[in-house]
Amino acid sequence: MSNDLLYRIALTLVPNIGDVHAKALVNRYGNAEAVFKAKRKDLENMEGIGTVRANSIKSFQNFTSSEAEIKFIEQYKILPLFITDKNYPQRLLNCYDSPLLLYYRGTADLNTSKIVSIVGTRNNSEYGKTVCEKIVEDLTNENILIVSGLAYGIDTIAHKAALKNNLPTIGLLAHGLDRIYPPQNKILAKQMIENGGLLTEFLSQTNPDKQNFPKRNRIVAGMCDCLVVIESGKKGGALITAELANGYNKDVFAIPGKTTDTKSEGCNYLIKNNKASLISNGDDVLEMMNWKPANKAIHKKQRELFIELTVDEKTVVDILHQHDSLQIDQLYLKTGLSSSATAAALLMLEMNGIIDSLPGKVYKMSI
Repeated sequence: MSNDLLYRIALTLVPNIGDVHAKALVNRYGNAEAVFKAKRKDLENMEGIGTVRANSIKSFQNFTSSEAEIKFIEQYKILPLFITDKNYPQRLLNCYDSPLLLYYRGTADLNTSKIVSIVGTRNNSEYGKTVCEKIVEDLTNENILIVSGLAYGIDTIAHKAALKNNLPTIGLLAHGLDRIYPPQNKILAKQMIENGGLLTEFLSQTNPDKQNFPKRNRIVAGMCDCLVVIESGKKGGALITAELANGYNKDVFAIPGKTTDTKSEGCNYLIKNNKASLISNGDDVLEMMNWKPANKAIHKKQRELFIELTVDEKTVVDILHQHDSLQIDQLYLKTGLSSSATAAALLMLEMNGIIDSLPGKVYKMSI
């Protein structure tokens, strides 16, 4: 492991330095090691850091914890994903509070073209189980990655249904990778590592404490294209995840239930307040996300049109030709253009019918 990993892990351990501050520091100094070697006065003068946080960085000595974690990472072949790494879930870059560092065991591509998160109550009904299994089955042929939290109830059902239908599935953990919670899901977790994976921001030896679950939920909400809520109380963790997804400008869908059913209070609330679109099956998700296969009989537009594109527009078109679709943040990264230049190019291409705009700020070539 590189020496920089030692400092990357250490930066997540510095008191008073959260993800937002840490990312700002890395952006300022280029890498984690440079943050620790920066001059105290320079740190103090940085906006948002000040004297207290600068002192926390300069007085930090707990590198032994970083060294211990590196040994754990090497022993269990865990992949650390720093926010500047290309394999880091790129959709999370659009979330202001995304984790600085993630730990991953698995085989799935965390930046695949279609990701659906499924959340719900831990105490599901038979109706919820049936609906969840049917939704995942409906998504089978579209090469979709299923994400959830490996909790009891709907999470577990979603993961199992994904494996049954040969869809990769990622479990977000509220603890380190040295344990599985709930322990009843140990066998399931092993199966997921073979077709999907386990992902967490927490070091080994971290317990599944109560305060860790909201942090876990923000990743479930942030790394997907859309979130599906299946049975939730009005104050359940699934509802919190839905609120987070809305804040991240993700598409949120919910399964409705009886008005008298407490397990459906959260879903009904989201639909009633226009915080989620009503769906009844996976085909609705595919339809609303515009993921249904295109009609092959429709003729593609004449490529001669492209000779009149500007340099920026041609750059965007060339990138989109290489992918089924891309989220706007991915386009920023791949084109290397400024956000304003990319937005202007996308607007003109869409107006000329060369590209299509999909829900969730996703773009693809028109047919």
